[in-house]
Amino acid sequence: MPSEEFEKVMELIRSSKGEKGLTLQQQRAGFEAAPRFPLAEDVTCEEVDADGVPGEWIKVPGAATERVLFYLHGGGYALGSVNTHREMISRLARAAGVRALAINYRLAPENPYPAAIEDSVKAYRWLLAGGVKPGHVVIAGDSAGGGLTVATLIALRDAEVELPAAGVCISPWTDMECTGESLLASVEGDGMIALDDIRQMANAYLGDADARTPLASPIYADLTGLPPLLIQVGGAEELHSDATRLAEKAEADGVNVTLESWDDMFHVWHSYATMLPEGQQAIDRVGEFIRKKMR
Repeated sequence: MPSEEFEKVMELIRSSKGEKGLTLQQQRAGFEAAPRFPLAEDVTCEEVDADGVPGEWIKVPGAATERVLFYLHGGGYALGSVNTHREMISRLARAAGVRALAINYRLAPENPYPAAIEDSVKAYRWLLAGGVKPGHVVIAGDSAGGGLTVATLIALRDAEVELPAAGVCISPWTDMECTGESLLASVEGDGMIALDDIRQMANAYLGDADARTPLASPIYADLTGLPPLLIQVGGAEELHSDATRLAEKAEADGVNVTLESWDDMFHVWHSYATMLPEGQQAIDRVGEFIRKKMR
């Protein structure tokens, strides 16, 4: 059974839905301007240039400065920023006891595939060049950032760059064809992700690329040799099938993968941790995983 706070959060989500028919640029502006949960007073943020990729250090007291959560925000590759995800990232950093580097990778449609991957790989290399050990880094992301997490790991492996300790995928979007059973079943529903909207974002991100391009749709990639993965997904969310198919592919390719499906939870429920106990519980699980995997 979900917590008592769950229905209040669902009511808030339903009431905050934007209008239909907006361009991606209009959706982006609305997402940026939406009200946010306030940061804890002890969180400090510092803008950083990660070899040309804009980002931000997000730090909490007592964090191990030599250990880094490298975070890739969600938003369908077309929306979102460090600004839209800062509070949730700070909670993840606190749970893991590390500092976080979050980046503003280039967004579609202005910068289609593979711009986001180029930026994430560049920022990871910048971390290593600055003296951070690969075993002291975990790459994580939500939604599109979850898919980008896996794509980044694949790109680093193929470039023979030493891989981080692990990857964390929160409600990952891993199929640009948008064929997941749970997504297609939601077409008449009232969930957080509309099928038409996610197809619009997929087309904007892909540009001229094929929807089954492995670095865009990691369920079609060879995942052999990737570090351990934690995949968390809401049991009631539209991208549930994207997460389960990623876990199945990872397991088939010999990756140490942990899949957690949280009953009744919606897409990236972690972002409501201020109000929702299950959100903080999931964040705490991520923190526990990161602490165990960092060498």
